[in-house]
Amino acid sequence: MSGGTVQADAVLALSAPPCVVFEDEHLLVVNKPAGWNTHAPSPFAGEGIYEWLRHREPRWASLSILHRLDKETSGLLIFGKTPLANRSLTAQFTERTVEKRYLLVTDAPTPAEEWTTETAIVRVGERYLARPLAAGGERAETRFRVVRRSGSTSWIEAKPVTGRTHQIRVHAAHVGCPIRGDVLYRGANAARVFLHARQIVFRHPATGEPVVFSAGEDTDDSFFVRISEGLRSAVVNPAETDACRLRHGAADGLPGVYVDRLGEFDLVQTDTEAGLGNWPASESAMPRGTYLKRLSRHVRSKSVEETSPQLVRGEPAPERFVIRENAVRYELSFTEGYSYGLFLDQRDNRRRLLTGHVAAEFPLFPDGAAGREVLNCFAYTCAFSVCAALGGARTTSLDLSRKYLDWGRRNFALNGLDPAAHDFIFGDVFDWLLRLGKKGRQFDAVLLDPPTFSRSKERGDFRAEADYGQLVATALPLVRPGGILFASTNAARLAPEVFGEQIRQAVVSAHRRVVQEHYVPQPPDFPVSREEPAYLKTLWLRVG
Repeated sequence: MSGGTVQADAVLALSAPPCVVFEDEHLLVVNKPAGWNTHAPSPFAGEGIYEWLRHREPRWASLSILHRLDKETSGLLIFGKTPLANRSLTAQFTERTVEKRYLLVTDAPTPAEEWTTETAIVRVGERYLARPLAAGGERAETRFRVVRRSGSTSWIEAKPVTGRTHQIRVHAAHVGCPIRGDVLYRGANAARVFLHARQIVFRHPATGEPVVFSAGEDTDDSFFVRISEGLRSAVVNPAETDACRLRHGAADGLPGVYVDRLGEFDLVQTDTEAGLGNWPASESAMPRGTYLKRLSRHVRSKSVEETSPQLVRGEPAPERFVIRENAVRYELSFTEGYSYGLFLDQRDNRRRLLTGHVAAEFPLFPDGAAGREVLNCFAYTCAFSVCAALGGARTTSLDLSRKYLDWGRRNFALNGLDPAAHDFIFGDVFDWLLRLGKKGRQFDAVLLDPPTFSRSKERGDFRAEADYGQLVATALPLVRPGGILFASTNAARLAPEVFGEQIRQAVVSAHRRVVQEHYVPQPPDFPVSREEPAYLKTLWLRVG
């Protein structure tokens, strides 16, 4: 690498997430979307971009945070990969030799074409306020320059000399031109805060040469996309994946409305009468057809036809059609009832099975997947099994539905896998776990992703909130010593702390021990907010 500009659309490799701008031995440079924390604010609040990256690739296990961006701010972030990079960049940030340029948009008059704001900054509740330097507080200095005007709107370059929390936002509001969308500091309402870290300049830690990374030009506002679009485009590589969540309820300003992109089709899921009208599909990405699914808790009392999504716009989908996720192919259908064949929120967990990498310092199988056996309980259409098989393992898929197991066999064939080389067991999961246990069968990984509620004449009702620990206890004898237990649930009312405790207690009660543990929330295109809390919870455990 040499000095110069590296554009944010540079392609590192097919498997790299689109947010990666540059990588070498020492540095990882990413373009963080708005709406994503630099790091997780709490253990169960959803991953920050740092945690998501650090656990994604083995070579990123030692990533270090060198500076931060607000959750509401998009733009360039530098992570260190080596002790040399960490020491060098930390010193450069401390000495204020790193030059950062931001672009903001305001709809208020500016005090001049260029100006400098220097104040103290103090925290008051959730906000930070500018105060005279003599009043005490942390000194903060920002230099502003208008780069473009259109009517009452101004595009302004901001160069922070110091690096205080919310500094640019506070200083813009202080002089009477708050940033568009920054309602915390009296900015006009908008889909997001219009603040973007577009350029960073520093000395490379190994060569000492100046390097410049850029994400957008100073007169370009194409990167000011709404939060859900930015998150999706940061984590979903369209060369590998054409199915993801487009809008996630209240987290995207659409309470009760959830929109999935499934290849050439959109599925709007809502329990509100006005839900479909709240989905403004853009002309540049218009689907071939849009389907509507009414969210309901009374699915079991209705027919397949009543619960299947209905075409409301455009062309009908084929009875069966294929989507791609992480370069894996899956068959979907809108004619088979409430579920269409794939749970998109498990994308990152499927990738873990596919790559054999669970998290930093946590390989799925330390010696590789060859010869390993995986039991996938509640297999549905066998998506987990397909990924484990593509990763090199032999799989057993267990489900109560013959129809879904046959669907799973077709998914195997879609990916060049011979279903005959793997097992598919039809029957009640609890019954088969006991039967396999009595036969002394053991597996290198057991996957549990049960429905939130199920009913059986033989064993009664299963409720994830109360009974997950018993499920784990029943499955544990099938996990080889040193093997993997995957436990996941979308039971929204089951707190993650309680979920984890149920599982750990079941392990202890079975006189086993947790050797390694990694907690996983839902993926970034299912954003978590106060209005749209987290619901998906997953624990990967290595059990001794």
